[in-house]
Amino acid sequence: MIFDVKIKKISEKAIIPTYGSPSSAGADLYACLESPCEIKPGETAFIRTGLCAELPEGYVGLVFARSGLACKKDLAPANKVGVIDSDYRGEIMVAIHNHGSEIRTVGNGERIAQLLIMPYVTANFIHSDELSDTERGSGGFGSTGK
Repeated sequence: MIFDVKIKKISEKAIIPTYGSPSSAGADLYACLESPCEIKPGETAFIRTGLCAELPEGYVGLVFARSGLACKKDLAPANKVGVIDSDYRGEIMVAIHNHGSEIRTVGNGERIAQLLIMPYVTANFIHSDELSDTERGSGGFGSTGK
């Protein structure tokens, strides 16, 4: 499914998200920086994209790591997966954490994360004193691999 998403540039340097191939699920988000940003080991930097978006109601933007950046440079979103709600109109920022042991630099125009736009459902949470039984029951972490 393809639909239009309005993107507003709040910086002339901003780059509209792009897909790496026709079958890519995630669109690349690009750094929009005045100067390169050094990220020390164990530290997090908020990287601007210079973009705001208007996501359709009923959809969410999920910001994931780019595998190359995470595996080769040890840089990935600090919150693991960022969430952009459809009613958010502020700048898309990516909190990049340096998981490695060397200082890493992010430059202007560098691909820093990928954005997936997905539908979601909203739950109506209802208090209940009882839940239905299942074979798994209350088995937690690792309980299904036995």
